[in-house]
Amino acid sequence: MNGDRPNPRDLASPACLAREIDPAYFDPLAVDPEQARDVARWRKAERLRLLSDRSALPVATRKAAAQAVAAHLDAALAERLGGLDGVTISAWWPIKSELDLRFWLAGLAARGARAALPRVARKDSPLTFRAWTPDTPMVREVWNIPVPAEGPDILPDITLSPVVGWDPAGYRLGYGGGYFDRTLAAMSPRPLAIGVGLESARIATIYPQPHDVPMQLIVTETGIHRPETK
Repeated sequence: MNGDRPNPRDLASPACLAREIDPAYFDPLAVDPEQARDVARWRKAERLRLLSDRSALPVATRKAAAQAVAAHLDAALAERLGGLDGVTISAWWPIKSELDLRFWLAGLAARGARAALPRVARKDSPLTFRAWTPDTPMVREVWNIPVPAEGPDILPDITLSPVVGWDPAGYRLGYGGGYFDRTLAAMSPRPLAIGVGLESARIATIYPQPHDVPMQLIVTETGIHRPETK
């Protein structure tokens, strides 16, 4: 270790809001408790830096980035699937200056696909998903985030996950609660997992831990990034 910075050869954490609420949180499933605490401390500092940088961006810059991301998502999905007929795609309701892709989600129905939003049915459990359209009644639930007020749980074929930070291996740094990792690990069959964020949020590594689930693609305003393998 060099100060509070972990050694990348030794490391690897979860990904949503719980760590911000409880900075002492660390994952007991990690290889070594001290190592997990070191990673948690480093991630907390890096998360705060990246969130500060993102929130400082002009609204117009984030809007332009979202438009570019939408075009790259279309290209990525066309390459993978050809068409979207019958496909369910989950994304997110934007918070904390996240990219707003609701305009893109709203257009999925015209292409034969279904949009979905995640909800925290129970804290520290996998997310569940409900269908969403611009006309869907919404309620505020955990962390005051709007979610569809009613409807059955559905399973997405594709999950779009917002990233606070991301690395070339496809790992995402989220808000620290582990919800997306926990959800992906529990889903069978596992959906196509795509992380979405800003190019400026790229970092050398998030120091992935055994429970971190890599994205199959990362999409930013500059294009489609496929995980690098060593």
